[in-house]
Amino acid sequence: MYPLFEALLGDVWASLYKMKPEIVAIEIDMKLQLNKLFIQKIMEHEQFVSFRQFTRLDDFASAIGTIRFAEMILLWMSVLIKKDVEANHLFGEAANSHLHYDQADLEGDVFCALVEKLEQSFEDNYELFCGMTTEVMSETKQVKVLIKSLVGGMKAGDGEVAMKRIPLRDQILLAEKIAENKQIKEIAEWAGRFKQVARKKQKTKYSESIEKNGVSIGKEIDALLPIELSYYTYPLTKIDFLRRLVEGQTMMYEKKGSEVLGKGPIVLCLDQSDSMSGLDTPSKGFSLALMAIAKKQRRDFCLLLFSSRTLKFTYKKGKVKPSEMMKLATIYLGGGTNFTLVLEEALKVINESRFARADLVLVTDGEGKLNAPFLEAFGKRKKEKGFQVLSLVLGTDCETVQSFSNKVVQITDFNDEASFTAFEV
Repeated sequence: MYPLFEALLGDVWASLYKMKPEIVAIEIDMKLQLNKLFIQKIMEHEQFVSFRQFTRLDDFASAIGTIRFAEMILLWMSVLIKKDVEANHLFGEAANSHLHYDQADLEGDVFCALVEKLEQSFEDNYELFCGMTTEVMSETKQVKVLIKSLVGGMKAGDGEVAMKRIPLRDQILLAEKIAENKQIKEIAEWAGRFKQVARKKQKTKYSESIEKNGVSIGKEIDALLPIELSYYTYPLTKIDFLRRLVEGQTMMYEKKGSEVLGKGPIVLCLDQSDSMSGLDTPSKGFSLALMAIAKKQRRDFCLLLFSSRTLKFTYKKGKVKPSEMMKLATIYLGGGTNFTLVLEEALKVINESRFARADLVLVTDGEGKLNAPFLEAFGKRKKEKGFQVLSLVLGTDCETVQSFSNKVVQITDFNDEASFTAFEV
């Protein structure tokens, strides 16, 4: 439609990425005046300066901003062409003269007329253009926040670090998926919310697991005594400190309770029967938060989706690729509820684990049955392997899950604070 659109995209990107972009007051080729006009209008927006604090020297934010502005510009041009017959003709002339150099003499008049048409469209629809520009800037910021929520871990700032480990091409593809798929967007929002809660829960749990009156010897950096950290900062003792740390001879707070490294997998059994369909997006966000805990604790994470059948997804040490997140977001089983199938699969995962201990979390509305022989066998294996079962029940039907769980928590939905108990695993 517009022969110099590629050059325009380069200008848009530069206006977002560079440190001090400016439009230089020099004579330029008439056919580039259209590009200049678009850039001027974008940069004149009252929020553009503050928006650049977000995009400046940021490859991803600048790329997404450029894509969004490109879509906006194309939409503006297409509307102009539909409304104005002469503008439609002029764009056709511009494309034709750009391809045929023998018609280059026409370029000046054609592009001059196009600039006038575009200026008039801005003047007639100023508020609309400002609104569209505001929306583009808002969406660009939101997309980055959502991606950080998806890929981030359990520490503040983890999202930014995790994004840098993903190739820019994959970041952009992920951004496009979020923009196109409302469900993925909602999952990202839930994941961000749950990870914040999980971070607080894990911090509280860790603080409570430290026995301040006891000191032991080891090499866990996050439990070192303050005096040991001071040895690291002092040049004369730094080498000796590092040697003792490697040998596990540094002084650290003694831990109590269940906060021990080397725990087994986290196995999440997520009910995807027909009766749970309305809670699919929060449940996926909930899964990603538990996965982040597994990654922080370097534990394998197994997600078992179940209804009348099961699907297993295993993530070594809680690590999940963006492509795997997208696959997970689009799956929903439907059907009835079969507890026997999913618990048998969970036992296989725990039996195959390198570790004896595990945490099994079951999320369901409780509508399922189990026979006595299975319950007896399951209880025996649970005792032998030393794993715990936490069941979150959406509703009041708890009878079945109580028969095989160590703890049952009734919740109304995933906003219920009681559901956050799962983040203490």
